[in-house]
Amino acid sequence: MSTTKKPCILVTGGAGYIGSHTVRQLTAAGYEVIVLDNLINGHRDVVEQVLKVPLIIGDMADKNLLEEIFKDYSISAVIHFAAYAYVGESVKSPAKYYRNNVAGTLTLLEAMATAGVNQFVFSSTCATYGIPDSFPITENSPQVPINPYGASKKMVERLLTDISQASALKYVCFRYFNAAGAHPDQDLGEDHDPEPHLIPSVIYAALGKRKAISIFGSDYPTRDGTCIRDYIHVVDLAQAHVLGLEYLLNGGDSQIFNLGNGQGFSVQEVIDIAKEVTRREITVEKGDRRPGDPAILVSSSEKAQKVLGWQPQYPDLKTIMTHAWQWHLKRHGSI
Repeated sequence: MSTTKKPCILVTGGAGYIGSHTVRQLTAAGYEVIVLDNLINGHRDVVEQVLKVPLIIGDMADKNLLEEIFKDYSISAVIHFAAYAYVGESVKSPAKYYRNNVAGTLTLLEAMATAGVNQFVFSSTCATYGIPDSFPITENSPQVPINPYGASKKMVERLLTDISQASALKYVCFRYFNAAGAHPDQDLGEDHDPEPHLIPSVIYAALGKRKAISIFGSDYPTRDGTCIRDYIHVVDLAQAHVLGLEYLLNGGDSQIFNLGNGQGFSVQEVIDIAKEVTRREITVEKGDRRPGDPAILVSSSEKAQKVLGWQPQYPDLKTIMTHAWQWHLKRHGSI
């Protein structure tokens, strides 16, 4: 019985949080994977010691390097995670975000075109929607980003639309919500410095790595007054990228998908579940609302479920929190 060898996939930003989990899912599905990462936010040890796939250290804006990669490897598709992704930083340094996220991606797309690589999976964001006026958020909800990060991702989506209409490029674009959790095997997880996200920040407070967790606004029109967000397990997110890739490799046309759980959890609920899972005391400080923070952000992922057959494996917040806690204990140790 013969088996067909699966194609080689270039994953930019594959040493990062979501990228590394996607590489794990790709290799488990039998794909050959090459990682390109400048290691500004990625982790070399994760690629070399855990994922054990080839790592090319460099930048997607390096045209000559990209040409070498596409010559040296028979790449069939690109999954693109390489981006700056801190909202606050994007407000302070917008040029940095447009140069990297937009101009860098354009360089990558041009190198793909030169090499005849026409399948592209793009990591976008719910930040392109800005402050929505109705819920759940669908792919047809208005895109009115309120910060340079969201705007840069929306610009890349427009690039993809225009280039695909003028060429053979086909793409899948994922707008996802709050990625969280860690791989159940406890060898991959979220490790940012600084850490901007709620769930790892709450865990750091439980570990004693930070003094307290802040709640920005407790007077929102929600069930407990704190903001509600849609948390999606990072493994579910990674699996969606594999399904999106296979959709394109099987001849699918360009598509945009939301990825979320379709249910929301408040900041207070996240903290309460963290206390239950960690069995630690967590000091909470209440502050004022942050400008531009919507009361509720909850996704509809029906399109991804119908078109790609995607179904979240770990929709329960307690499971997401438990996997994150187990990984952080292993990575950072208990204090």
